[in-house]
This record gives sequence, C-alpha cells and structure tokens, in this order.
Amino acid sequence: MAGHETHHILDLPAFDKPVKLLIVVAPYYKDIADDLVAGARAVAARAGATADLVEVPGALEVPAAIGLAFRMSNYDGFVALGCVIRGETTHYDTVCNDSSRGLMLLGLQGACLGNGILTVETREQAVVRADPAGQDKGGGAAAAALHLIALSRKWAGQTKGIGFKPAGEEFRIAGTGRGPDRA
Repeated sequence: MAGHETHHILDLPAFDKPVKLLIVVAPYYKDIADDLVAGARAVAARAGATADLVEVPGALEVPAAIGLAFRMSNYDGFVALGCVIRGETTHYDTVCNDSSRGLMLLGLQGACLGNGILTVETREQAVVRADPAGQDKGGGAAAAALHLIALSRKWAGQTKGIGFKPAGEEFRIAGTGRGPDRA
C-alpha cells in the first residue's frame, strides 16, 4: 500500500541571490487549494524565496498563466497548484492530461516549475495530499521549482563546444602560423 512507502526527499537548495516564485493556483476546491498554497509558501519561506500568488479559474488555465508569466515577467520559477477529482465524465481525463502536458512543455522550454496539481479519485485523497502536515504536495511542488532554479543558476552562462572546436579556443590551420596547431 502506498501509505506505507518511504520516500527520499532532497534537502532544499541554498541560494546566494534572491529567488522570486509565482504560485499559480486554481481554487476550484478552495479548502484543498488553500492547503496546497500554505505548503508551497512555507517551503518557499524556508528557502528564503519570495512568492507571489495568482488565481485562475481552473487547472486548464494554470499552464497558460505560467506561460504568460514565463514570457513576460521576471520570476525565477513557478508553482502550479490545483485539484482535479474524478467525476462521472471523461472531462477529468482531459483536464488531467492537458494541464500536465502544458506544464511539461513549459518545463522543456526552460521554465523552472513544480507541478502540484492533484489528480485524484476522491476528495479524501486530495485532502491527505494537500495537507501541509500530511503529504504536503504544495510544498513538494515548490521544492521542485526551487531545485530547478538552482540547476538553472548552476548552468547559466556555460556554453558547449561546437563540433570539434572546444568552447573559447581559437582554431588554427596546421602549418599556417595562424592559431594553435592541431595535430
């Protein structure tokens, strides 16, 4: 049973420059959303990050709002929060798949984000996962965003070599006296 599993959780990264997060939440289930936000804010505070909050109507709008902020703002990272509970129709599948796909595409484009949109079968499952004193999925999403920000900062400014030419080295044609000879 998943309730008896143990998981390894990485320590929060340390930052030498301020970190600014944007939490985007769909408060369709307000009590669950409030717990997710509380967890995300607590983790952000523990890492010394500031966090702004915006609300959107539903989980499908979360990736769109993050995409706008990613292109038009100065946030270092993003936390996606919300809850989708299975109902009687296939709308659940559409919302789960499309919101997740939208967030994944943003991540692949370079947005440092954590996905804390719960996709559950029952309200009870959501309550356990959202509770900051329980599974704290909001805090986990904030931690994921912070870890990606740390990686982004670590790799910022690094360049790759092109072809056989190492980055930063001049290429000299052998025997011409131009640049370092290569054998």
